Amino acid sequence: MSKTTKIELPAPHAAQRQVLDEAKRFNVLACGRRWGKSTLGVDRIVRPTLEGFPTAWFSPTYKMLLEAWREIQEVLAPIITSRNNAEYRLECRGGGSITMFSLDGDVSDTVRGRAFKAVVVDEAAVVKQLRSVWENAVRPTLADHRGEAWFLSTPRGLNDFKAFWDRGQDPERDDWASWQMPTSTNPHIAADEIEAARQDMTEAAFNQEFLAQFVNWEGAVFRKVLEAATAERKDGPEAGHEYAIGADWGRSNDYTVFTVVDVTARAMVDMDRSNRVDYVVQRGRLQALYDRWHPSKIIAETNSIGEPIIEELQRAGLPVQPFNTTNASKAGIIEALALAFEQGSIAILNDPVLLGELQAFAAEQLPGGMLRYAAPGGQHDDCVMSLALSWSFIRHELPYGLTTYLSGLQDEIDAARLKATAERLAFGPGLRKINPEGEKRPTGACPNCEGTIIQLVVSGKRCATCGTQFDEPGAVILADIPGNTRATMGRRGA
Repeated sequence: MSKTTKIELPAPHAAQRQVLDEAKRFNVLACGRRWGKSTLGVDRIVRPTLEGFPTAWFSPTYKMLLEAWREIQEVLAPIITSRNNAEYRLECRGGGSITMFSLDGDVSDTVRGRAFKAVVVDEAAVVKQLRSVWENAVRPTLADHRGEAWFLSTPRGLNDFKAFWDRGQDPERDDWASWQMPTSTNPHIAADEIEAARQDMTEAAFNQEFLAQFVNWEGAVFRKVLEAATAERKDGPEAGHEYAIGADWGRSNDYTVFTVVDVTARAMVDMDRSNRVDYVVQRGRLQALYDRWHPSKIIAETNSIGEPIIEELQRAGLPVQPFNTTNASKAGIIEALALAFEQGSIAILNDPVLLGELQAFAAEQLPGGMLRYAAPGGQHDDCVMSLALSWSFIRHELPYGLTTYLSGLQDEIDAARLKATAERLAFGPGLRKINPEGEKRPTGACPNCEGTIIQLVVSGKRCATCGTQFDEPGAVILADIPGNTRATMGRRGA
């Protein structure tokens, strides 16, 4: 007569049960502190082990896996047949096994040749180069058994864990699922304790640790994104409204995105996103959007498809305006879009992929001082670029740049420009005020009009008054602006 051994696992609370019910093959759980993610992870790895399959648990360091190692041993104690404390490996009655790995080193060779039915990556947001670890080490181990994966963590900024979480929100990735579970969804944590923690922490820290939000600690290019996510997807044009489409064509693994904006209402009304689709199909989808919305202009990025394709679209009757993406031209449309969010003058669709890209979008300062705008490594910015292209049709021109506007210097520059215009008019039509030879002008002033509000540009300096560009050394004062941005201006007598 065979002996039955009973293994007891904790009953999941309601939020854990929701995750279990909605799980797919690859699962990403962003949760607040003390939510019970490790308990859920143990459940996910123990069950296939009991069915006789090999499983694995990954932690950022050996120290961080010790608690799970002890808990799993307690749960499986009645059926453990072999225990290797040096390799953190348990073999169980029925043939199942659990092996635990630290990710503080290269594990690609360690797990090479192994096959698992399920893996758990605990504290995944802390894992360095998570995407590389997943692609080069962990993912291949799931091929034999078509195994499942669980990435569990409290967020830590906009890193690879956030990119994986975004996959779970992307309807195109139907084998991924993700959840955002604040600590408050654990019924075993008292509400007053959570509120007490709120009083003791900064807003950003509380949002990350207890609300499981992805906080950009390094500053975001786009602010007030969630506040702008109020637009509703429409089926067709509204009488008397004008429309524009931004087209960002995808390369290889990138997505092709067409964004439709209502120019009159300053709001997104539609977005078409596709991946690995033949150009003929992409063109058909753009044609369908044109037939539905009758936009005044289609602003299409040309770098990936080339001028001949643009000309072909134009011959087909589509009002395509080519846009060549360079670092400078990209900065122009991105800064204009950022200003729209800052001013609250744009409404966007509450689309999780779009929101994720906007929140993750970053700026990197180049050695020459210019900014390069792009998605973090391994992530996409196709939705951002498509939106920026469509918004470029209706944006206000910013002759002095976004940082100048945000610094409050625009009124000062406008006043100086009006004064200089009046001075030039006093000299008569077609005449310019020339600085007499030998006459001293203020340090850093324009050699043409003596204007003292000077901008730094790629080629040197540019006078904000008359537009003259020059490369003369001079005293230029940098004024601090909230948000760690800086605007450039020169002052008379500096």
